[in-house]
Amino acid sequence: MLDTMLMPLRRYADFKGRSRRKEYWLFTLFVLIVTIVLVGIAFASGFSYRAMVQGGSAGAGLGVITIIALSLLGLFYLAIFIPGIAVAVRRFHDRDMSGWWYLGLIVLGMVPLIGSLAGIAQIVIFCLPGTPGTNRFGADPKDPSGAEIFA
Repeated sequence: MLDTMLMPLRRYADFKGRSRRKEYWLFTLFVLIVTIVLVGIAFASGFSYRAMVQGGSAGAGLGVITIIALSLLGLFYLAIFIPGIAVAVRRFHDRDMSGWWYLGLIVLGMVPLIGSLAGIAQIVIFCLPGTPGTNRFGADPKDPSGAEIFA
């Protein structure tokens, strides 16, 4: 499971091919776990938004551990930016859709009211199974040999 969870990091900027639902959602789970841990460390070390706002100074309420945890979170998001886009594009490829649909849904996501529909559409696409067999983007990741057992 950990191997599948970290596969998008090994395929860092690979926008070709296909990715299974399992690969996409386990990568999303990995990002969520790391985010929860780092934000938890920041809050446990005394981070307080209220202290920042009421304190008046920019660094009020921020301890060394909080700054380190939030800095690590920022670096983590910079590190996973390209793999996150790549795994999403490969997920669209698994549905036999162009990766440009991802950009279109991101742009639509910035339009008020329509953005929420675009976000729901994107989640639905990521939840649907990929096309069985080979499509124009490559072999089926569930069955890379293309062997039909009962064909």
